[in-house]
Amino acid sequence: MNFLSIILLFSLTSFSAVSRAGLLPHKAQVLIYNDLAPETDLVVHCKSKDDDLGIRHITYGNDFEFHFRPSFSGNTLFFCSMQWNGTTYMFDIYSEIRDISLCSHCVWQIRTTGPCLLAYYQICYNWRTPA
Repeated sequence: MNFLSIILLFSLTSFSAVSRAGLLPHKAQVLIYNDLAPETDLVVHCKSKDDDLGIRHITYGNDFEFHFRPSFSGNTLFFCSMQWNGTTYMFDIYSEIRDISLCSHCVWQIRTTGPCLLAYYQICYNWRTPA
C-alpha cells in the first residue's frame, strides 16, 4: 500500500468515526404549519444567506417542510416573511444559536399572535414587522 492510499484510508476512517460520534452537523428539518384560521392562506418566503426557498402558498391546516445541514460554525439562519390578509410579518424560522438544543425536526405552528415552536414544550414568539 502506498503512502497516498494510507492517507486516503485514514481520512475516510476518521470521517466515518467523526460522523458516528455526532461531531458533524446533524440534518435539520423545519415544518411550517398554517394554524391561522379556516379559509386563511399563508404565503411564506424563506431564505438563508445562501438559499432562497421560493414563495409557498400554504392553505389552512397544511404545511411546508424543508431540510438542510447546519453549518460547522454554528451560525445557520433561515428567515421568512409570512403574509396573510394583506399584512406581512418576519421571523427567523431557524436560528442555530436558538434552536440547535431545542429541535432537529422543528415544527412551527403559525398563528396570528406569533409563531409557536412545538419542542419538548410549546414556545411562542412575537412577530416582527418588516423595516
